Amino acid sequence: MSDREPPRRRVPGPARPARPGAGGRPGPGARPARRPAGPRAGAPKTIRLGSPRPRLRLIGVTLTLVLLAFVVRLFQVQAVDASTYASKAERNRYVGQVLAAERGEITDRNGVALATSEDAYDITADPTMFAPDELQIADGPEQAAALLAPILGQDQEDLVRKLRPENKALRYVKLAGRQTPQVWKQIKDLKAALAKKTETDESAANVLAGVFSVPTSKRVYPNNELAAGILGWVNAEGKGAGGVELQLDKRLAGKDGKIRYAQSGGRLVPTAGSTETPAVPGSDIELTIDRDIQWAAQNAISKQVKESVADRGYVIVQDTRTGEVLAMANAPGFDPNDLSEADPTALGNAALQDAYEPGSTAKVLSMAAVLEENAATPLTHVVVPNRLHRGDRLFKDDIDHPTWYLTLNGVLAKSSNIGTILATGQLGRTQAQANRVLYDYLRRFGFGSHTGLGFPGETKGILAPPDTWSTSQQYTIPFGQGVSINAMQAASVYSTIANGGVRIEPTLVRGAKGPDGRFTPAPKPKKTRVVSEKTAKTLARMLESVVDDEEGTGTKARIPGYRVAGKTGTANRVDPATGKYHGYTSSFAGFAPADKPRITVYCVIQNATEGNYFGGQICGPVYKQVMEFALKTLQVPPTGADPARIPVTFKP
Repeated sequence: MSDREPPRRRVPGPARPARPGAGGRPGPGARPARRPAGPRAGAPKTIRLGSPRPRLRLIGVTLTLVLLAFVVRLFQVQAVDASTYASKAERNRYVGQVLAAERGEITDRNGVALATSEDAYDITADPTMFAPDELQIADGPEQAAALLAPILGQDQEDLVRKLRPENKALRYVKLAGRQTPQVWKQIKDLKAALAKKTETDESAANVLAGVFSVPTSKRVYPNNELAAGILGWVNAEGKGAGGVELQLDKRLAGKDGKIRYAQSGGRLVPTAGSTETPAVPGSDIELTIDRDIQWAAQNAISKQVKESVADRGYVIVQDTRTGEVLAMANAPGFDPNDLSEADPTALGNAALQDAYEPGSTAKVLSMAAVLEENAATPLTHVVVPNRLHRGDRLFKDDIDHPTWYLTLNGVLAKSSNIGTILATGQLGRTQAQANRVLYDYLRRFGFGSHTGLGFPGETKGILAPPDTWSTSQQYTIPFGQGVSINAMQAASVYSTIANGGVRIEPTLVRGAKGPDGRFTPAPKPKKTRVVSEKTAKTLARMLESVVDDEEGTGTKARIPGYRVAGKTGTANRVDPATGKYHGYTSSFAGFAPADKPRITVYCVIQNATEGNYFGGQICGPVYKQVMEFALKTLQVPPTGADPARIPVTFKP
């Protein structure tokens, strides 16, 4: 047995659960099965995750419903309510506006601005944005007009009519043109305040949402009345309406541009495309005028017109060598910055637009014809009676006198009507022949023709053909009655004599500077020889006698240190209102230095009613004042030569 291994003891293990159907039920006497041990106190709880599938299904259903809503809405917009939304989209459509070109400046010969432009705004509106369905109120135009009227200075009812036009489809109206930046800022601030209010108050309406501005410019005349007759003015549309502004409007105006942009609710849509054609600025115009000489002329004539209680007056200053007009002043004048205060009768340029009988200043033409035709010389004796019977009239001089024994030079110096009739009678064998010769010289000097300035409204005066002259005209025209001219024509006569007998068409424009900055000179003026140089020099010496000789009528025009040539004029004046003679046209014309001419000055005063009315007495001082200033301004020195003293009288 020793060879046998000792029997092994069984160690009892945990009871195995009975398998189902294999006597799993405990038998009699068996111990009951243990219950699972419950969680011990303090042990952490275990969280068991639910299945994600229900949540994914919910999200999928939600997204499906959202997309379905978008599809339904898109179908509604594009198919069901397409016309409705297309109509609303019209409010986002592209809008086109004009970009106003900047108007060119007008300057004097030295570049000093006489007319310029400043930034401004046209205040506009889109009437469709004031409709009840847009603002959700019925009185949008009335509310907007009440706000805008005091700012724009417009009538409230007029604004309402513009904001509620008969044409309901109208998208653009101009409420006010060329307003200052300050005016637009007021409107813009008010518009912004209303827009902010609508963000917090749904019942509020921005009644200014449809008000806009278009950048433009406003014409400004920095010297107010100075040279207004030359410059003219622009109208409410910014177009030239008078003077150089009208004459050269196309060159000054430039070319407007265009801009096209999308807007919605009165605001620019930044994401939408826009197109723009830039405006091309106008050219700057340089005049021949010298601002300082213009001021002196305007100051002198204004003062004399006021003292004489006259209807009006004008002064022209011209460069005798070039024909350039250095000044052209009118009194009374007007301020082109504010035409509402202007006298309608003062608008325009009377120096070019008035036609009047020149009187004795025209005697120089008669003398030119007599000298050029060799009918007489400055020393020719002319016996001048107190009265002269010709045709159906008795002619006289401005004063009663005994028989005068004058030289031809004396006839001009003493401004004798009778002596002039006698002298021009020598131009032909018959009076008819003499008339034709005189007429020819009047035409050569520019009577009956436009001056060449091309100025708006310029008159060419009245010069009838010689075969139509009445009996009295045959004898009055030689001393400046029965023929009509403008002031520029008269000034040009004296400049022609001063220029050695060559007439140069007067000019007001020196040239233009285009948008590219290049200066283009004006075309050279036309030159025409009227009389010989010898005749011109003789006339200059004779005109000196008018001023220098004590027998002359123009002694108040003397200028110390300078030789002065001039002629007085006192003519019966045709009243433009009645067509009958009433009052006088007083004048003085001349140039200096007489022996080396540089400047012509011509002065006219119409219908002086206070004090003296003789041309030498009221226009002579104006001539002197303006001429002295011009000589100093242009630094013209005296020649230093002694004056030519041609005898005025002779002993019979």
